[in-house]
Order: sequence, then structure tokens, then C-alpha cells
Amino acid sequence: MATQISDKHLKEIEKIIVDIDCPANFACYKSGFEDLCKAKIIKGRTLVECPEENKPYCGFRISVGYRYFCKCPLRIYVAMNLNI
Repeated sequence: MATQISDKHLKEIEKIIVDIDCPANFACYKSGFEDLCKAKIIKGRTLVECPEENKPYCGFRISVGYRYFCKCPLRIYVAMNLNI
């Protein structure tokens, strides 16, 4: 079952998508955010951490020491605003 998204969030998501060159061809968005990597909001809701379970390569994942963080604007928006 796809996640319900308000019109306000949908408009913001569509604005974000325009500026992203997604190596996964927006599989997360096209699946209604059912096909989505795991993420954990940290540090006062300003960073999104990629848990270790996200082992496949992702062009938006960056490592800092032994931790990985997501720099995908869409994934960050979804985590912060839709709690997914």
C-alpha cells in the first residue's frame, strides 16, 4: 500500500525531483515510498543517517568515519516531513 501524501508535500517533492539526477530513477517516489532505503533522523532533525542495512551502493551516501549519511534531497525531505 502506497503512502498517502498531501498535496502540499507532493508539490514540494515534485520541486525537489526536478533538480536531482537520481541513479535509481526515482524508484522510491514511483513506488509511493514503499521501495525506500532505511534512514534515521539524527542531530536535531538536521541529518539523515543510513543504517548499516543499506549496503548496496548509493551515489547519495557519504561516509564519515564508520557512519554513513544520506545527501539525497528527496530522501531527506521524506524522512523529515513524512516520517518515513
